[in-house]
Amino acid sequence: MNFIIHGFLDLSFWELVLATLLMTHVTIAAVTIFLHRAQAHRALDLHPMISQFFRFWLWLTTGMVTKQWVAIHRKHHAKCETSDDPHSPQILGIRKVLWEGAELYRSEAANSETLKRYGHGTPDDWLESHLYTRYDRLGVTLMLFVDLTLFGIAGLTVWAIQLLWIPFWAAGVINGLGHYWGYRNYEPRDASTNLLPIGLIIGGEELHNNHHAFPSSAKLSNRWWEFDIGWLYIRILTILRLAHVKKIAPVPQQLRDKQAIDLDTLRAVVLGRLYVMADFGRNVVAPVLREELRKADDSRRRILKRTKVLLLREEARLDDRDRARLRSALDMSQALCTVYEFRMNLQSLWNRTTISHEKLLVSLQDWCAQAEASGIQVLQEFAQSLRGYSVRSV
Repeated sequence: MNFIIHGFLDLSFWELVLATLLMTHVTIAAVTIFLHRAQAHRALDLHPMISQFFRFWLWLTTGMVTKQWVAIHRKHHAKCETSDDPHSPQILGIRKVLWEGAELYRSEAANSETLKRYGHGTPDDWLESHLYTRYDRLGVTLMLFVDLTLFGIAGLTVWAIQLLWIPFWAAGVINGLGHYWGYRNYEPRDASTNLLPIGLIIGGEELHNNHHAFPSSAKLSNRWWEFDIGWLYIRILTILRLAHVKKIAPVPQQLRDKQAIDLDTLRAVVLGRLYVMADFGRNVVAPVLREELRKADDSRRRILKRTKVLLLREEARLDDRDRARLRSALDMSQALCTVYEFRMNLQSLWNRTTISHEKLLVSLQDWCAQAEASGIQVLQEFAQSLRGYSVRSV
């Protein structure tokens, strides 16, 4: 009777809590390292032993099929914030995605066209076809018996938490809040956000804006004050020769003595365009806005404050109301209007996909010359800093 009640391990309450958190954290690590970074985005290669462990553990604790998860996630990136996005809170509403994320996943997993188009390159061996995919519910059933054996009656609660962990944190919080609330380091065309600068609970997936800015990067933390525990695990696996990192987000290089704006400059600026635009926001738009706020009266200050985010937002994400507010602010400040126009002109450079590199280079040179002649000090300094950009190592 004691064995049935307390299980083989006979843990205290806090030991049971710790064991549950440990097992759910292993599941989170399997999702972020194996499913997300290795399978969906090919950012790293894992040793077959590690891949097999993650596949087996996910089968036991979630019942998720690798091909389905990968295909749905790739489609999310390809169709982000459109009606074809499997789980966009911008389209479906935050409540729908936050609380019904698992249902949205199951619905899209039943779409054979999604699996065919986006599920390529995932495991297709005997285990996948004859066990993990064919008997996807058998694993979680086995996990129930394991939990009951180890923890007794409390194992039922442990099992329920394991089943709910990924649907809530990944399907709900990341897919929902990660496109609705938080801070943004970069301005990709989607609404992705970083939920927290410390990625512990969800394995680093909290840094979701960073991920959407650089989807193929194995490392999700980009600023010095951000921490990605999933990247820590990858580094440990790399040291043990159990993983090989294929790509991380490119960091723009700046050469102190470089003054010529050449094709090397152009390549560096285009490759690092999200960094460039983030720097423009911090070093040009923000100080100009602060100066305008300092000089403005109360009524103008209220209007300017409301447009702080809009000045940096990707234009495609502005609705009619946003555009009207932005225009009102720009109409009352010539300096803001000028730097905003320079921002849009700079951004248009990497959208010109049909013209030659030589013509793009001339456009960048003209942009820098005009910025340096603008009379706005922070804009002049930014233009001068672009001259040092290079794809060569410092």
